[in-house]
Amino acid sequence: MIPWINSALFFCLICPLDKTAMYKDAYEPCGRTQLEVSEELGITQSVISRLWQRFQDDGNVSRCYSTGRPRVTTPNEDRYLAVTAKRNRRSTASDLSRQLSSATGTTVSRQTVYRRLGHIGLYARRPVRCVPLTATHCRLRLAWSREHALWTPQQWFCVMFSDESRFSLQSHSRRTFIWRAPGTRYHQENTIERHRYGGAGWLVWGGIILGSRTDLHVQSVTMTGHIYRDVILEQHVRLFRGAMGAEFLFMDDNARPHRANIVDECLQSEDITRMDWLAYSPDLNPIEHMWDMLGRRIAARQPRPTCLPELRRALLDEWCNIPQDQIDNLILSMPRRCKACIASSGRHTPY
Repeated sequence: MIPWINSALFFCLICPLDKTAMYKDAYEPCGRTQLEVSEELGITQSVISRLWQRFQDDGNVSRCYSTGRPRVTTPNEDRYLAVTAKRNRRSTASDLSRQLSSATGTTVSRQTVYRRLGHIGLYARRPVRCVPLTATHCRLRLAWSREHALWTPQQWFCVMFSDESRFSLQSHSRRTFIWRAPGTRYHQENTIERHRYGGAGWLVWGGIILGSRTDLHVQSVTMTGHIYRDVILEQHVRLFRGAMGAEFLFMDDNARPHRANIVDECLQSEDITRMDWLAYSPDLNPIEHMWDMLGRRIAARQPRPTCLPELRRALLDEWCNIPQDQIDNLILSMPRRCKACIASSGRHTPY
């Protein structure tokens, strides 16, 4: 190690120009050791030693030019990967690598495919699973959203949103990925339409309204028209109708038990006004997010339910523990849901 160096000269040699002004006043025209200089500049002593040795050898301390590792793919091959991924969004990185090799003779790894597509904003993500929508469904959804987009919070205050959902002890893994750009999650080409699946577990029913909610009804059998009338309407909905008066609106979907003749007769006899609702529109029903919150709370319980009785108790407990302000926020999002449906021309929305 060189024990003493002219600090002013060495500082100008090893520091970039933009740092010279910063440290110029810190160095007096006196000798400094390499250790002192490394501590002042915040770089390792070995770097200073190499730079000083290079300066002694050839009088130059600039960074040597290096090309780095050559790029495996050409710009045309990068465009080929992007076009192929967009045409078949369910292609895996291995599939794209094989197609590139077959078309151009260039062999790349899966990681290279990921990097090339990431540079243009395409990443592997799970596709959104949505219910199938026909042209008629879209037209009716668009008309309904335009009608309700300007409703005030006072009007939504009178609406009870209700629905059923099924919870089981088994979780369902969805490991299918697609290539998509950020912000395109709900574009038609990035969604998978499917009907909901069933499974062993509990069927639950609940209703939410601004400032309140019903008790959670839990049963093991399929919902029927008689159960819907005798339990849901008589024991839950009728109480809210009596408390709120004639302005009360009851929302339920178009499931077959909900539209049974005995159900219509019960609603008429109890003077309960049913809100017109659209088929295949779970994204417009805010209670769907309640099921998601309830499922997350069940999954986060320690220990998790291991049998159906434990699952039933957990469902009842977590339903009551969901904060009311979260429920109110869901209902107050209805104007935004309607506007999102209008913006998508009646197709799927981000809700």
